[in-house]
Amino acid sequence: MELFKNTNFDFLGKKWPFITASLILTAAGFISLGIKGGPRYGIEFKGGMQMTVKFLNAPPIEKVRADLTKALASPPSVETFENGSNEIVIGTEGGADTTLARNRQIVIDTMAKNFGQPNNGKLDLNNASTSQLADRLRDPFQKAGIQLSDPQIDQLAAAIMNYRNQPPRSGLLSSIDELKAVPGVTPQIINVLKDQTYLAPYTAARDIEIVGPKVGADLRQQAINATLLALAGMLVYIWFRFEWIYGFAAVIAVFHDTLITIGIFSLFNKEITLTVIAALLTLVGYSMNDTIVIFDRIRENLHLNRRESLHDVINRSVNQTLSRTVMTSGLTFLTVIALFLFGGPVLHGFSFALVAGIIVGTYSSVYIASPIVLGFHDYVDSRRKKKGIPPPSAPPVAPAAAAGGTRQSASKPAAKSPAPKSPAPKSPAKVAR
Repeated sequence: MELFKNTNFDFLGKKWPFITASLILTAAGFISLGIKGGPRYGIEFKGGMQMTVKFLNAPPIEKVRADLTKALASPPSVETFENGSNEIVIGTEGGADTTLARNRQIVIDTMAKNFGQPNNGKLDLNNASTSQLADRLRDPFQKAGIQLSDPQIDQLAAAIMNYRNQPPRSGLLSSIDELKAVPGVTPQIINVLKDQTYLAPYTAARDIEIVGPKVGADLRQQAINATLLALAGMLVYIWFRFEWIYGFAAVIAVFHDTLITIGIFSLFNKEITLTVIAALLTLVGYSMNDTIVIFDRIRENLHLNRRESLHDVINRSVNQTLSRTVMTSGLTFLTVIALFLFGGPVLHGFSFALVAGIIVGTYSSVYIASPIVLGFHDYVDSRRKKKGIPPPSAPPVAPAAAAGGTRQSASKPAAKSPAPKSPAPKSPAKVAR
């Protein structure tokens, strides 16, 4: 399927606006990273404690921040999600594992003290665990005449917790009467629940992460090593498959995509998390694949017409792969836009990295990688002219393609014509006659 047929756009003639935009984005990213002291790493890389708290209504961010600043030794970070939900993320950085565990308990206790009802003697159903609820209900059930065995009470508590944690509640009940929808919950049980439990306007007993500083440093180094090894492996492959300048251009283009994406994260003050690293590695493979498709078409066209200039060959190759680029990049872009808009906070960083990376990676294959190849060959030709060496009829191509390619060259050398035979000498007898 081709969306565009017989196009003849001068892509290389429009390369400078894109190169200028890349230089501006790269410089802005480096400036932002320098001002902020590097990327803003997530809890997985810098170490610390992170807790997601969901409120029934709009969260009182300033009150939460003020209360936790008084309770903790160092000020915590309190941030909201960008999707308009009533969730906040509370984080504390650094410290030993015991300090992080203590900070977690301080946050839970402070939230219960300031936003719950700690002195009423009841159990907070929105922040209780299954075992806590089951233990709390055993004696009241006996006093109320509810004949349930211990295993049955455990199953009932698990069913109530499962109902609470399912969407759209997601861990937060607004009324105990909602539990009437749970199988096995009778009006008598509802009365006991109302007498023994209450509902705080928030839930903090979920999505708690604790990462020690050593583990965070190891994860950060492993993420860097994975990215660099992926780039090195692709460089070796393209060097072997084509020639070294093609591999160099492709790796520079991928570095360009990665650095600009990280710079955009810094400009928008977004965290670099493990899911973002996964997105960056996905972007590396995606951009490299797009570049290889164009390079492969350039190599084929160089064999089909050795007299055409490299500038025209590259333009023609990009035009021939234009439909493929638009279809693959366009459909992928629509997918990641849907993830970015509707994927929720968990996939927000991953989808944002892919949205930025696909835009940058698509044009880098045409306007960054291809001009590097063209510029290198122009430089080599200029050096040949200065030394008085005539330039070759076509830029060098991969030895593998030249020797073992399946396509035959369109311009075959003309067959050698047989040398004209010299006339046989006449015999002396005939001459005499």
